[in-house]
Amino acid sequence: MNYYLGIDCGGTFIKAALFDKSGKMFSCVRENVQVISEQAGYAERDMDELWQICAKVIRKTIETSQINATQIKGIGISAQGKGAFLLDQHNNPLGRAILSSDQRALAIVKQWQNQGIPERLYPITRQTLWTGHPVSILRWIKEHEPERYQKIGAVLMSHDYLRFCLTGELYCEETNISESNLYNMNTGNYDAHLATLLGLDGIIDKLPPIIPANQIAGYVTKEAAELTGLTVGTAVVGGLFDVVSTALCANLDDETKLNAVLGTWSVVSGVTANIDQQQTIPFVYGCYAESGKFLVHEASPTSAGNLEWFVKQWHLDYEHINQMIATLEPASSSVLFVPFLYGSNAGLGMQASFYGMQAHHTQAHLLQAIYEGVLFALMNHLERMQKRFPQAKILRVTGGPTKSPIWRQMLADFTGMRLEIPQVEETGCLGAAFMAMQGVNESADIFNGQSMLYVEPNPIYFEAYQTKYQRYKQLTEALKAML
Repeated sequence: MNYYLGIDCGGTFIKAALFDKSGKMFSCVRENVQVISEQAGYAERDMDELWQICAKVIRKTIETSQINATQIKGIGISAQGKGAFLLDQHNNPLGRAILSSDQRALAIVKQWQNQGIPERLYPITRQTLWTGHPVSILRWIKEHEPERYQKIGAVLMSHDYLRFCLTGELYCEETNISESNLYNMNTGNYDAHLATLLGLDGIIDKLPPIIPANQIAGYVTKEAAELTGLTVGTAVVGGLFDVVSTALCANLDDETKLNAVLGTWSVVSGVTANIDQQQTIPFVYGCYAESGKFLVHEASPTSAGNLEWFVKQWHLDYEHINQMIATLEPASSSVLFVPFLYGSNAGLGMQASFYGMQAHHTQAHLLQAIYEGVLFALMNHLERMQKRFPQAKILRVTGGPTKSPIWRQMLADFTGMRLEIPQVEETGCLGAAFMAMQGVNESADIFNGQSMLYVEPNPIYFEAYQTKYQRYKQLTEALKAML
């Protein structure tokens, strides 16, 4: 029996899981990875610590599975996109990694917007511009830490870095680097003109070769094997942007289906074979894991990470939260929560807040408002994506909150759509493992015919949710005046 290791490096946790070619999971271990925020708007990660935790998680996964490491034939890594993981000219970490949720480059992005740079980039890159993009972070480093900028030897994203730690080989994986604003979507390669436009001359030379998601990038080194318990010479493939991994697990095979992800980020995605030139909304396109296809998505850090912050402050558990919210009438409270603790999808620089609280409100009302606020932010993306995918009638939902009956029923009632929830454990790990299967020529078809949990909307609450959603939109519009 052959097995495949999938690693998922997210905004909060790093996980590793072992699967056979049918997609059956045999072991999964996860560890929290610290996000360092020593200044307002900063979100960093210690690169050495990340690799050590990753190695520990891999070793524990192999140990708990009781599977011989020689039976692991391929490894894939799925990870959050964007950010910047920099190496110096000796391939050592160049300071801390800067994550996609970092906002230090806000002034630079606003300056680019005033100069009309995003409009000049979009026809070439099919990307918007925001603070977490590699180009925004690199420009900030160039302006504020010029000595560090001069020492850059390689620009990577998180799974590129972890793959390098496993193999010693440098590559940028295509599904992720295609959304960097340094990749020409028309030519399928880096574009020096883009770097010049962004004031990043010479940075293209610091970008390693592009590799497809399912192509072998290298093999586990002796040093990595000693740390992880893997076998020297095990194949490691390019890997995936985690949004692509989730779309694979949701089996998005045509334009009638959309996938909503409720995780650290709120994401709505669809898959297409063509770039629609007629759309007036600047939809983000990225290379998909299938040749000739693109992932179209809308995303923002406005999701369950907001709830997690409050859980830590109040020392609550999710079961208790669900029980409290279940006692309340849906959408009946006047309390609104704007879920912008880590960034906004309504305007650059907007921040989180509660509005509408009165003396009779309890902790349960605030928690209910957090659940609602996350869904309202998601709806902003869903409404826009429905303009790009007007034939979409199916909404598949993935992410941790789908385990909550309360949260998923709220989403069904609010959207009025029937939800399909793929019964897939650890979508990030499984998507990555699937790429590893393809890389070593393992014949596998693990997503067709997968079981689904269906959630039907209750039309009784649809109007109440829509009314409250309109109040939420009015509130976010009013808050823009304070920027």
